[in-house]
Amino acid sequence: MAIHRRNVANCGDQPEITPETDLAKKIAIVEDEAAIRENYVAAFEREGYGVDAYEARADALQAFDVRLPDLVVIDINLKDDVEGGFELCRELRSRAAELPIIFLTARDSEFDAVSGLRLGADDYLTKDISLPHLMARVAALFRRLDALQKPQSKDSRIVRGDLEIDTDRMTIHWQDQAVGLTLTEFWLVHAMARYPGHVKNRQQLMDAAQAVLDDNTITSHVKRIRRKFVAIDSGFDAIETVYGMGYRWLAV
Repeated sequence: MAIHRRNVANCGDQPEITPETDLAKKIAIVEDEAAIRENYVAAFEREGYGVDAYEARADALQAFDVRLPDLVVIDINLKDDVEGGFELCRELRSRAAELPIIFLTARDSEFDAVSGLRLGADDYLTKDISLPHLMARVAALFRRLDALQKPQSKDSRIVRGDLEIDTDRMTIHWQDQAVGLTLTEFWLVHAMARYPGHVKNRQQLMDAAQAVLDDNTITSHVKRIRRKFVAIDSGFDAIETVYGMGYRWLAV
C-alpha cells in the first residue's frame, strides 16, 4: 500500500501547489515500519522536501512508473520481501543512472553494505544515524546532482597526474574516465589525494567521509575504491596501505 504525503495526487487535504512548492525536491521513502516511516517523513518535510512514502516494493515501483522522485531512501527488508530493497535498488539504477539512492536499514553487516553499494546505491546508512546527519547526507547528494548540471569551475578542480577531482560536482576521473564512486568513497579519495604522500589514519578518513566507520568497513571501502580504479587502469597503484597507520595517495 502506498502512503501518500504532501504534493501527492488523491490526497484530500492537499494544499494548493505554488511554483515554489512545485520546485521542491521530491524524496521517496520505502520503509515497511509505519512509525519509522512517519518519523523520517516528518523530518524531511521539516527540511522543505516533498515526500512520498511506501511500505512495499511493488507500490513504490508502480508510482515510479509514472514519475521518478529526485532521491530514494530504501530499507532492505520490506514486509515479507526480505531482499526487496536490494531488488528495488537494482531496478531503479537500471532506469536512472544518476538517481541518488540511499539505503537506510537496521542491517549493519559488512556483507549487506557491500551488496547495496555494488548494486549502485550512493550511500549505505544504518538506522542509528542521527536525523541531522541523515539530512546532511541527503543535502550533499543533492549538491552533487545540482553541480553536475552546472558549468565546471576551475577552482573546484584538483589534478594529481591522471587523477582529476571536481569538488563542486563531487566527481572523480582517472585517465579522463569517470570513476563511479559513492559519496563516502568520493570523500575518502579526496582526503588521500588532496595531500599526496601524507598518511591518513582511519580517524582522519572517517572525519573526511562524515561517517562512523569501523576498521573493517574502511578497509572494505578502500578495496572497492581500488577495484573501481583498476577496472579503468589495470596498472593502478596510487593508493598505498601503510600498515598500522592508514593509507596514502602516492605522489606523482
